[in-house]
Amino acid sequence: MDTEVLVVGAGPTGLALACALRLQGVPVRVIDAAAAPATTSRANILHARGVEVLDRLGALGDLPDRALTALTITQYLDGRPAITVRFGDQGLGTARPALYVSQADLEAELRHRLRELGVRVDWCTTLVGLAQDEDGVTGTVEDGRTVTCRWLAGCDGSHSTVRALTGIGFPGVRISERFLLADVHAGWPVERSGGHGWIHPDGPLFAVPMREVGRADDLWRLMAYDPAPEKADDPHGDEQILDRFRQLLPERTGRTDIELGATAWTSVFRVHRRLADSYRRGRVFLVGDAAHVHSPLGGQGMVTGIGDAENLAWKLALVVAGRAAPALLDSYQAERRPLATEVLRRTTTATRLQVGQGALMRALRDRVLVPAASLPAVQRRASRVASQLWVGYRRGPLAGGLRARLGRRPRPGDRVPDLACTRPDGTGTRLHAELRGRWALLTAAGCPGDLIEAARHHLDPGPVRLIPRPERSDVWLVRPDAHLAWRGKPTEAAALTRWLDDALLRGRAGR
Repeated sequence: MDTEVLVVGAGPTGLALACALRLQGVPVRVIDAAAAPATTSRANILHARGVEVLDRLGALGDLPDRALTALTITQYLDGRPAITVRFGDQGLGTARPALYVSQADLEAELRHRLRELGVRVDWCTTLVGLAQDEDGVTGTVEDGRTVTCRWLAGCDGSHSTVRALTGIGFPGVRISERFLLADVHAGWPVERSGGHGWIHPDGPLFAVPMREVGRADDLWRLMAYDPAPEKADDPHGDEQILDRFRQLLPERTGRTDIELGATAWTSVFRVHRRLADSYRRGRVFLVGDAAHVHSPLGGQGMVTGIGDAENLAWKLALVVAGRAAPALLDSYQAERRPLATEVLRRTTTATRLQVGQGALMRALRDRVLVPAASLPAVQRRASRVASQLWVGYRRGPLAGGLRARLGRRPRPGDRVPDLACTRPDGTGTRLHAELRGRWALLTAAGCPGDLIEAARHHLDPGPVRLIPRPERSDVWLVRPDAHLAWRGKPTEAAALTRWLDDALLRGRAGR
């Protein structure tokens, strides 16, 4: 085999998957059809869950210093502030707030981390065919060369070649008409510590500040719903889109003190929702936008794709190392596809509420939803939902069944916060900093050795052992993606062995 895992696509999802696999010693090759890395911003927010993943990958770099954090989003109705939601608050139970950062900058940090781990992206390498058997996958690239691998991951976006070549269905519908987008240098007296959105009968308009290191602090992301007349052509080129924004801004915002300058990037898009019928076919997986696409409202794209990557990586690493049976890989879809279904549902609802044109829809939005959204409890919930810190796998096949779901919190499948811990040598650390491709065993200082050996036997070279502060009487086994795998008493080495046997060899636990 040329490599153990071939990753197709060098966007955030593919790069995160490759980094996570390399952290666990898995040989990886990454290919992308593009001639070079993208330089346009595209997505511009990574919510707290995604920031935690990058931290565990060692790929945050100086992004927190360059990004905007703890940003507010204020929506206006009839020209007056109606809703303000704050994203990235430390009160969400994470030390890593959301980052408003360009996708291009985020990808650059991931590529840097991947180079540190010994891998460079092969650009200008287009996958045109693949075949698989019980031993591996053979990919054919455009110039006729072949790449052989044990496993292949399609991280190549909504128009995925991998998905098409494997014949996996991608059903869905269009849920909105045309949106216009422009990253533009603008002069206007609007607060740059937060984003802004104007609710309007013709559709919403949004403005979010963006930051460019070493340049004037005047770059904004503008996005507007702009349904086109039947058979009308989309505007082409930066100037046409900019001219349309010059018309829409005073109409939607009621302001005439906005001066638009040069554009950094423009786009025209329509919102679709699609979900792959399956995330896996044999030795081929779909990850990120190749498996699900949805509305950009709420900024859920990068955080969902990066989460997919981390979830798949530790499972694939165990299978490659011979520590788990391929049945474990079925839990990737079982755990991640329900999340995508929920993200599609929420983003579709939010989009339809924002762009709804009927009198009933406008009345519901303006008279019921807007006042409700001004309530602090509703805003806190909106921030937590967007963060994806709530994501858990209690109902997944690795969580241990109903008995585990009724136990004390956190329960198997739940995300474990970044706890303060002590290493056995007495030095201080934090849980997430110790994961980085490893498992962790959280125990009291006097934990019996047979339980520790049970974990090491299945997870060679074994989980890192940590003592949480404050100490707890029970033992937690934490997965590399910071979810609780197993919880029990220090005397229950046999129960831990049974869980590991069931989960790793059969892909199910306690059923």
